[in-house]
Amino acid sequence: MSDSGRVQNLAEALPYIQKHSGKIFVVKYGGSALTNPEIAETTIKDLILLNSVGIKIILVHGGGPEINELLTKLGKEVKFDANGLRTTDKETMEVVEMVLHGKIQRRLVSMINCAGAKAIGISGRDGRIVTAQRHKSAADGNMTGEVKSSNMELIYQMLELGHIPVISSIAPDEDGNAYNINADTMTAELAIGLKAHKMLLMTDTPGVLKDKDDSSSLIPELTQAEAKNLIQDGTIAGGMIPKTECCLRALDNGVGETIILNGLQAHCLLLETFTDSGAGTRIV
Repeated sequence: MSDSGRVQNLAEALPYIQKHSGKIFVVKYGGSALTNPEIAETTIKDLILLNSVGIKIILVHGGGPEINELLTKLGKEVKFDANGLRTTDKETMEVVEMVLHGKIQRRLVSMINCAGAKAIGISGRDGRIVTAQRHKSAADGNMTGEVKSSNMELIYQMLELGHIPVISSIAPDEDGNAYNINADTMTAELAIGLKAHKMLLMTDTPGVLKDKDDSSSLIPELTQAEAKNLIQDGTIAGGMIPKTECCLRALDNGVGETIILNGLQAHCLLLETFTDSGAGTRIV
């Protein structure tokens, strides 16, 4: 790229830096992007850049592929119910906590700290930021949960100190029993509790597609009404439905913008935040 091109890119970014500085972004990071070392390193550097220009970052992580891998190694069947929710008995819950809070979170916190920022790893257990209950569609004994209530005091304190909270999607019920919460759902609830400026769901697809088999058919922006219509007519289907519904719930409860974007695309966070064209599908 020529010097004039670089200067143009910086000039394009300036108004966005001014617009977003001091604002809260809640970012969900998971799927294949999380298990790709090169993509992960780039993503962490981009998060730190956002943080360096004054954007307050909360990083929520999943870990489904790594949970499945460990369950398989242990000879335990990977099960999902008709709604796509993981069937989480007590043994599976132990594996979920081991992978999310023990393995993935430690790795992300270490990467952020080594790259020059300050990260602290927590879950819904810490400071009771999230209290869970059994998911309404989960059978007795299934430790798949949903959010019952939230308390953002600890997160606000961490942000004031300049830390990046790295949050695993595990939360206790009122008796202290741990529940596995879908990471997209956890992200939406935290974004709502914090009245975030942006909620970004990093997934394995470019965003909402007109044709699920054609990545070039990306829809760059949707209103809430348009998104609901696309769910009804089947354009938004499968795993994109709960992600879109999380976006709609967040918007209904005070979040400024929601974006579904491809975590495997290099610098997708920077493109979404600092360019006119953005990245992924913005639902507003």
